[in-house]
Amino acid sequence: MQFFSENLPRLTELSRSVHEQIPATVRGLDYHERLGEEIEKLDQDSRIDLEKMVEDLLLYMYKNEASDIDLGGPGCFGKIWYRVHGKKSPIKLNKELELEETNLLLHNIITPGQRKRFIRDNSLDFSHSIEQEGKKENLRYRASMYLDLEQVALNMRKIDAEIRPFKGLNLHPEIAKALSLKYYKYGLTLVTGITGSGKSSTLDTIIDANNRTVDAHIVIVASPVELIHKPIRSVVRHREVGRDVPSFKDGAVQSLRQDPDIIVVGELRDPETIMTTLEITDSGHKTFGTLHTSSAMESIERIVGEVPSEEQNRVKTRLADVLTCVMSQKLVPSLDGKRVLAKEVLLVTGPVRAAIRNDNVNEIYQMMAEGSDYGMITMEQDLKRLYQSGTISREEALNNANNKKRFLQLIDEAD
Repeated sequence: MQFFSENLPRLTELSRSVHEQIPATVRGLDYHERLGEEIEKLDQDSRIDLEKMVEDLLLYMYKNEASDIDLGGPGCFGKIWYRVHGKKSPIKLNKELELEETNLLLHNIITPGQRKRFIRDNSLDFSHSIEQEGKKENLRYRASMYLDLEQVALNMRKIDAEIRPFKGLNLHPEIAKALSLKYYKYGLTLVTGITGSGKSSTLDTIIDANNRTVDAHIVIVASPVELIHKPIRSVVRHREVGRDVPSFKDGAVQSLRQDPDIIVVGELRDPETIMTTLEITDSGHKTFGTLHTSSAMESIERIVGEVPSEEQNRVKTRLADVLTCVMSQKLVPSLDGKRVLAKEVLLVTGPVRAAIRNDNVNEIYQMMAEGSDYGMITMEQDLKRLYQSGTISREEALNNANNKKRFLQLIDEAD
């Protein structure tokens, strides 16, 4: 934080100089376009100083063990916010940042092409990296830039360069086989959870495990690309939406012509992407994807519900045919002040497939609860495990249960 704090007067000076060139009547998206033009006119030393200020803020994340940083826009109230072990709070600064200053800082870190997309869509997802002196690997961040009352706001999430060991997921051998190309040559696996639940980290662990154990070709379509996987036993392609490929759908379709064994579709966020993912899996590929859902049952219902009603029967049949595994997870505050992974795991067996086809998704919960021989577990069962082991409190376990009544029944049965 030293470079940032020491250069606040420099930031104020540059902001005033740039904004003197922009008439006060220029507002909205026209203002951002004009600001970008003025930034491109700055001398190299000024731009480097602005970039170093942002880098200083990002490097501080490693000192205070933060996962995210937020700055810019009225919502930050002139402060810089960090999320540390799940809690977000501002740091103390010598002065509150002006909106013009944060607008300048944030516009300076994107390219003219990215700025065009930002102005077109009012938001921009991209990856950002910082070179480490004397080291081959860069520090990487996932960024989301957007408008907050017509001002630029930014969230950046630190991408952990260290991949968690596969054993750390504590998966049953049957589930581990389902995730491996060595045992299951095709099928769709979903890793689900709310934003910040560690989906990307879990998916990276699964990709890494396959990369280390099979001779294959892995294609990753992401928005943005986060962790870079080095080829070990597999060729690994990283294709970023907006930079390397127009959309998730295009990336998935194009991958079929690239001789893939595993296709990773970063997010199933719209009907087109969902349908395309089901089709490429049905063509005989092993596919992984993520959804913003909190349970296995909700994930199935979301996929079916995203498509038009006249398509739903066809989607249910296809989903029943291709779905292999669903892992839904949460990061729960632990008693040591950190966070611990709680997960729900569904392995798609014959009865599960029948339940999906026949629109009896409500029956799947009981199948998970009784499917321990296959490695299945409900969120409530896993929260009970974490509570009884002294890892999390009863209150946190109850707060994070999808089915609170069922969780209390499990606790009562144990007592």
